[in-house]
Amino acid sequence: MSDAGQNPPSRPDRGEPAAAAPLGALAPSLAALVALLAHRFLPDAQVLPMSWTDTLTAWAHPYPATLEAALAIGLIGAGAQLLFPSLRPAAGHYGPLAAAAVLGTCVWDLATLKLAWLPLPYFPGPDMVLAGMIDDRTILLDSTYRSLRLLLSGYSVGVAAGLTSGLLMGWFRRVRYWGMPLLKVLGPIPATAFVPLAMILFSNAFLAGTALIGLAVWFPVTMLTTSGIANVPVSYFDVARTLGGGRGYLIFRVAVPAALPSVFVGLFMGLGASFLTLIVAETLGVKSGLGWYLKWQQGYAEYDKVYAALVIMAVFFSGLMSLLFKLRDWVLGWQKGLIRW
Repeated sequence: MSDAGQNPPSRPDRGEPAAAAPLGALAPSLAALVALLAHRFLPDAQVLPMSWTDTLTAWAHPYPATLEAALAIGLIGAGAQLLFPSLRPAAGHYGPLAAAAVLGTCVWDLATLKLAWLPLPYFPGPDMVLAGMIDDRTILLDSTYRSLRLLLSGYSVGVAAGLTSGLLMGWFRRVRYWGMPLLKVLGPIPATAFVPLAMILFSNAFLAGTALIGLAVWFPVTMLTTSGIANVPVSYFDVARTLGGGRGYLIFRVAVPAALPSVFVGLFMGLGASFLTLIVAETLGVKSGLGWYLKWQQGYAEYDKVYAALVIMAVFFSGLMSLLFKLRDWVLGWQKGLIRW
């Protein structure tokens, strides 16, 4: 029997946001309400240490105040998507995710403060963590700035060195002949293994940390840049030579643009390696930074502030990775959305 006139088969789901479900936009508000009621009416099982929050009323503590704000924002968002239909796909897509995040904090609150399944001082609840974040906000802001400065310094050095060595090794066979064995020997060694050597070579802790982060970034950027340059199709160069392109044109107008997808993979891998190395680099005698703050508070068993630093690290590192993805989508417009973050 002919299939003519019948409806075509539906396309497979490729991960596009679905249309907003009726309750999708209200999901964050409902989750915030559940978490708020659980925190307010269930008795506390953990015996909390005295802090500045003892003078606050029950609803003014950092955690319930955050839930109240989430409840209000969720209701405003739900009303906005009713007035503006263009917001409904985003509300339907992100609403359940936001609700899951809020319910995650509720489970955290239940497992710590309310039921004491996870004991103090190692597992403080979200209210203690937020209070610690507010209490040390000045030091945390300064530490975040110091970490950002050190990270960007080391990452810039590593990217510059990696792109230069990768370009030379990818284009010149003689350089690749001598450079690839060195890359294979030094590259796989974790940059943190060179901490004793960095402390000897650099009297300044900031320079030592920059060198370690740069070394961690250098290996993946060099390897992926070399691979990208060496694997550009020969036909690209033949066409450019036919049109009169010289060596500089072939390198910077043909080879480098064609290798950019591979180069960005190296940049992503280098950024991930730089995060790990940053925390170790900030233990080399510096008196600032998130890694230093983490180790300092751990020494005093202030685990609420340790978790506060971890929350800031998660936002800090995820934000930098998102910015790099935005840069990739802008530079490689024809591959936008191919790799999602």
